[in-house]
Amino acid sequence: MIRDRDAFCGKDKGFAAIYQNAKARMVGVEDLISSMDDSGIDRSVICGFSWSRVDLCSYHNQYLFESASRYPKRLVAFISFSSSDPERSLLELEKGLKAGAKGVGEIAFYHREMAPQDMETMRLTLTVMEAKKIPLLLHTNETIGHTYPGKGETSLRRFYELILAYPRLRMILAHWGGGLPFYELMPEIKKAMTQVYYDTAASPFLYSPKIYSIASGIVGSDRILFGSDYPLISPKRYFKELGESMLSEDDRKRILGLNLMKLLELEEGETD
Repeated sequence: MIRDRDAFCGKDKGFAAIYQNAKARMVGVEDLISSMDDSGIDRSVICGFSWSRVDLCSYHNQYLFESASRYPKRLVAFISFSSSDPERSLLELEKGLKAGAKGVGEIAFYHREMAPQDMETMRLTLTVMEAKKIPLLLHTNETIGHTYPGKGETSLRRFYELILAYPRLRMILAHWGGGLPFYELMPEIKKAMTQVYYDTAASPFLYSPKIYSIASGIVGSDRILFGSDYPLISPKRYFKELGESMLSEDDRKRILGLNLMKLLELEEGETD
């Protein structure tokens, strides 16, 4: 994919929206492990791209499986599937679980809005995931503010509809949920979000460092997960912001790994 970037851009509009710019960095597993060692990170969740084509999802997932098998103590794989083919998506999920995957994502709709039809075609797979307690990582973003490559058009209302449709499905909303945590100040919203988590990916590009203490005060530090969007931003930049926040050391530890280990039901030193 790195070598044939232009060819893959021609196969997927969402991929092209982000990676047709030659300056958009792409890395392999060796670069990731090197970055983890440099940043003092023990374990990472690795995600592929949210391809619109089923064959490309499968192709990318295979690389994730191979990478995780090479570094079983360092990497945990999430898989991708295409919302356009429910039966193939379910097969891809089953194959991923057998290969040791712990979740699905990041699922994204970069060049268009997630439509009700997408929610319907994902129903079969999401129902299985809900029953088996398999988390779903969704790309979310605010629809106002500055534009940037990969900024989606899906409103928070649509994501909220998805949450209401699957109340027991563990969901991780990337990029602070596009501001959705602030709506948890509304009692009915908070009641519906008990299985929803928010990650910090791209936070330095989106929000003031105050977001850590503010979001923790609203939703609790136990529902915030450290996400880096590597290689877009170095993990060290997040560590600096988090270290300068008003959060306690225990809160920071939860965000930096304990919450995710609990969510994925991982034990210290687990390798599968």
